[in-house]
Amino acid sequence: MKKFVGKHVVIAALSCMAGLAANAYAADVVGNAKAGQGKVAMCIGCHGIPDYRTAYPEVYRVPILGGQNAAYLINALQAYRKGDRHFATMHAIASSLSDQDIADIAAYYAAQTPTSKNNPDK
Repeated sequence: MKKFVGKHVVIAALSCMAGLAANAYAADVVGNAKAGQGKVAMCIGCHGIPDYRTAYPEVYRVPILGGQNAAYLINALQAYRKGDRHFATMHAIASSLSDQDIADIAAYYAAQTPTSKNNPDK
């Protein structure tokens, strides 16, 4: 019984350490708005159109991303990538992005204001 319990404790500890290592890696990724500017072409097609609504697979109001909080954008893209958020187009796009790409895109959009020169919401 002790060996059985001991093995489970070791497995649980290793799992926790692996989770912490993954979080530490993700925490080390720092977004670069300038790099993000070159990665948003696929975003602008939908998110850069004021009052745009998709018609497939359902009618959905597409939000403008300029000025959005970076942490929110990172969480949203990671959730689309994992499948926790359900929209096939966004899942496909987010699945193609690295953690660095996500951080860069989030930094780019978070830096936007209504008066920003490159704000696609203008």
